[in-house]
Amino acid sequence: MTYDELIERLDPNVYRSLRQSIELGKWPDGSKLTREQREISLQAVIYYENLHNVPETDRTGFIDRGEKAGTACDPSVQFMGGNSAAKTSGDIDPDQFVEVKS
Repeated sequence: MTYDELIERLDPNVYRSLRQSIELGKWPDGSKLTREQREISLQAVIYYENLHNVPETDRTGFIDRGEKAGTACDPSVQFMGGNSAAKTSGDIDPDQFVEVKS
């Protein structure tokens, strides 16, 4: 059986268990995941999510930026400066931010 076939046949309960183990850093029996186990499990979970078309918002590692996208809370945006009175009053001009693309 190939890795692809294994992931295709992976039971959804096993997928959920792997995902929870990655999140908690331990197996359901309480024993700690080794670094290698965590890496292999994470690869399997990501592969499973892609193969089974899990919605992006439900995938491992998804960050919902929602209303924060394009604001100071968005790490892809840098503050360009401006007067210090605006910073303390909470009255920030959105034109003072620029999106940083990597």
